[in-house]
Amino acid sequence: MELLNLDCQGHSLRLEGSMAGWQLLFWNNTPVSRRDAVEDFNGSSEHSFELQNEQGEAIPCRLETEIEWHPLQISYRFLIADQLVMDGGHGREQLEQQVPQAPIKQDKPKLSIIGLGALGLKLLKSAKVIKAVMAGASVAAYSWFFSLPFALALIFCLVIHEYGHIRAMKHFGLRTKGIYLIPFVGGLALSDERINTRWQDVTIALMGPFFGLGLSLLSLIAYWFTGSMFFAGLSAFNALLNLFNLLPVLPLDGGHILKSIAFSMHSLAGLILCGTAIAAGIWLSYTFGLALLGFLLLVGSIEIFFEWRGRHHSLLLPLDRYGQIFSAVWYLATVMGLVGIIWYFSGMGDALLGLPLQILQS
Repeated sequence: MELLNLDCQGHSLRLEGSMAGWQLLFWNNTPVSRRDAVEDFNGSSEHSFELQNEQGEAIPCRLETEIEWHPLQISYRFLIADQLVMDGGHGREQLEQQVPQAPIKQDKPKLSIIGLGALGLKLLKSAKVIKAVMAGASVAAYSWFFSLPFALALIFCLVIHEYGHIRAMKHFGLRTKGIYLIPFVGGLALSDERINTRWQDVTIALMGPFFGLGLSLLSLIAYWFTGSMFFAGLSAFNALLNLFNLLPVLPLDGGHILKSIAFSMHSLAGLILCGTAIAAGIWLSYTFGLALLGFLLLVGSIEIFFEWRGRHHSLLLPLDRYGQIFSAVWYLATVMGLVGIIWYFSGMGDALLGLPLQILQS
């Protein structure tokens, strides 16, 4: 995560690090000091490096930091030639508002076929015409296997879902590349910048299904007023699409959410509590006959818990206790809302509207 990003007399001083003590200090986007991860990191660190003046003389510089993680508080002192230049500190609020910067690469890339191919893909990915071509290919592909109205409805559901991700990215000040539709895969919302906190990861991941839940609810209301089976089908199948994205399997949205919550827990008791909640979810899934949901919940949980030991090496600021609870409640409420819509339409006796529940029970 980006711990400090300071403007020192017209120069950039940036410190990145993890809870395990790994730190890398940049001066004008050039690495000048490094600290490796340790098992007994106490929150204090010191970085020393040298600058040269116009006469070519070496000037010693030193950055001293003190970091408290719970609650987060960072204090710093920067000295040039043993003279204090600036000091201060900030907490979680300021850190969450920072947009991490990728350091500028100093080495010139070697020309190669792979490099040219990657450059070509990057150029294509940024072109608006490619978005239109991919969207057209998605409509054609889904129309070939189903029908044009179904294809257009599916594309609409995907766009609403991905737009939720885009709105969350923009809320955090991240530059976005837009929405890309990929035939038989779905959609993809891309950002130009890295996230800095687990809260950003949870919010961006959840806003897609949350917008999807809103679309299903609006379609349900439209069905009540019009009686049109089109709105009923749109509500039910859109709920299934977004529920699938909330499965706790990476790289789906649910995998990012569960990983962020689990990796933010700093005690064995917290992990046990999270595991108990997941076990209850698995039991409820099988009790109500949602075999597929319960199975994937089990697989995803095992995958994430095996990675839990390395959580301190993450560069993302973890959720605090309030953030963990709020994220879990938000996630469960969204899941229950989508399952409730699927369950409602399955009781109408229509074979097509009952298909989403049959898929979950498979």
